[in-house]
Amino acid sequence: MQTPSIFLLLCFAMTDRKKIATDICRYVQSELSKISNPKKASCMAAYMKSDPSIFYGVQKPDRSPIVSGIRATFSIEDQASYEEAVGALWNLPHREEKYLALDLARMHKKYISPSAMNLYESMIRTGAWWDFVDDIACNLVGRVLLENRKDTKKIMDRWIKDDDTWIRRAAILSQLKHKQDTDHRTLFRYCRTCMGESEFFIKKAIGWALREYSKTDPDRVLIFVEKEKCNLSGLSYREGTKILKKNGLA
Repeated sequence: MQTPSIFLLLCFAMTDRKKIATDICRYVQSELSKISNPKKASCMAAYMKSDPSIFYGVQKPDRSPIVSGIRATFSIEDQASYEEAVGALWNLPHREEKYLALDLARMHKKYISPSAMNLYESMIRTGAWWDFVDDIACNLVGRVLLENRKDTKKIMDRWIKDDDTWIRRAAILSQLKHKQDTDHRTLFRYCRTCMGESEFFIKKAIGWALREYSKTDPDRVLIFVEKEKCNLSGLSYREGTKILKKNGLA
């Protein structure tokens, strides 16, 4: 019997990856369609300042069974299949499909790796709103950075200077969950790089990042905000010092 060529094996693997991605997309669309709610879609669109036509009207609690169904039904066995499936689901037109793409991305922790950073960057650029970007920054990019700091930090250093507001916001928020493992020098440098901006979502991100880190190292944050008080926006300063003030430190 003739041994299949490497080329044929690669073709079979690629076909299998695409089939899994296609099957996941069909499953998600079918399940969301069954429980779509136009009235809720209008409310969700108003909250997100979006077009109602890109919502099914299926809120997070009602999406949980679909997440469980994906986990139980579909097996993703390698990095390429992970990126194919997450990317395919993300590229569907409705917001709930993209939320489920994020659920799928977080579900497979071993594939949240440097290899997926191009995918995550693309999702930030195309998602371009806080509900998507913050999840990607904190739970996907942040995890890659924490576990692969040396290489991923170079990417974050590029992102903080990017022309895209949402890429810069993601860089600022990338250490939000790092607690005692936060690289405070990088956090403060990123804040300094962007604190002259007038963009609301950047000012808010700076304040959020500082506030979160103040739970771990209040002294360092206090020193930073007092030193940079004249340069930080009022919003960044207020947000960044909320916990410090609550604890009588600022």
